[in-house]
Amino acid sequence: MGRAVREARTARNAGHDRREGRGASGTTERDLTGVLMYEMVRARLRALVGRMRRDAGMVTSEYAMGIIAAVAFAVLLYEVVTSGQVKTELQNIVKRALSARM
Repeated sequence: MGRAVREARTARNAGHDRREGRGASGTTERDLTGVLMYEMVRARLRALVGRMRRDAGMVTSEYAMGIIAAVAFAVLLYEVVTSGQVKTELQNIVKRALSARM
């Protein structure tokens, strides 16, 4: 726990001079609330960042499955592109492009 939080809690527990709105350490209650809120938000962000770092990427088995899926897709795409009908259409497109007048 940070020094500012300890001081804020001590001042809050010691009581405030309600007429002046100041605590025992000379800080206002609003200042203390801001410090406490800041520390709480900061602690929450630290916890979230720590949680994200623990699960930052894929494990080896996930990489293996991703590679297998990519290879399977590549084989499927190769088979489609090298099939007779697609091959003929691609050749026709290239012939038309090369014989076009500019």
